Amino acid sequence: MKQVDLAIPESGSRDLAAEILDAARTSERYTLGLESFGILKAYGIPVVKTVFAKTEDEAFRAAEEIGYPLVMKVISPQISHKSDVGGIRLSLQNGGDVRAAYREMMESIPRKIPDAVLEGVQMQEMLSGGKEVIIGMIRDPTFGPMLMFGLGGVYVEVLKDVRFAIAPVNEKEAREMITGIKTYPLLAGVRGAKPSDIGALVDTILEVSRLVCDFPQIEEFEINPMMVFEEGKGALAVDMRLTLKKN
Repeated sequence: MKQVDLAIPESGSRDLAAEILDAARTSERYTLGLESFGILKAYGIPVVKTVFAKTEDEAFRAAEEIGYPLVMKVISPQISHKSDVGGIRLSLQNGGDVRAAYREMMESIPRKIPDAVLEGVQMQEMLSGGKEVIIGMIRDPTFGPMLMFGLGGVYVEVLKDVRFAIAPVNEKEAREMITGIKTYPLLAGVRGAKPSDIGALVDTILEVSRLVCDFPQIEEFEINPMMVFEEGKGALAVDMRLTLKKN
């Protein structure tokens, strides 16, 4: 399974994440997305192979480096829900697809959101064979960081089948968040399906718990989706969104 290489050392995770967050606040950026995958990497959370590209030629070279098929996602501080504005292209099969998708994105999105600053695109390996989950946090003014787990993608919006826990959590509590959702049998394996890698999800929840406790300035946090594969094959973060407090 290929993973992103962001050239970030494994040690000093808190300091590395702090640098990214401090730089964002200095530039008055309070909503971070894919461009801040380094925070996940710093906390040992595996992420899909991802390359940032500012131009069409850079997107083409990134695609050749990653390999096909792949996904293209627009990067803009003003765009949180990329699919709503045509900011995601799936199953790009060759360089021609990449160039066409880039041009279409850069032409069509400004017509829909004239004030959006398009910083470039993220090129990602396209994953298959896994299940989508969401791992998030919202900071409650009374209880503090409330962790959330559920099935990701459309499931979280349609079924609203999620479990919450107050951070920090231990391994037992993290596992209970996973097994406590109504749709857990889909992860455990039903009708002969192989079980998902629950251990990898537990590890991710523990690291997210550590991250949001280390940085109280994080108001909201979300990995959605995280693709979890068969038992023993791990899980990869595909997209993330993080909101910082403004004071």
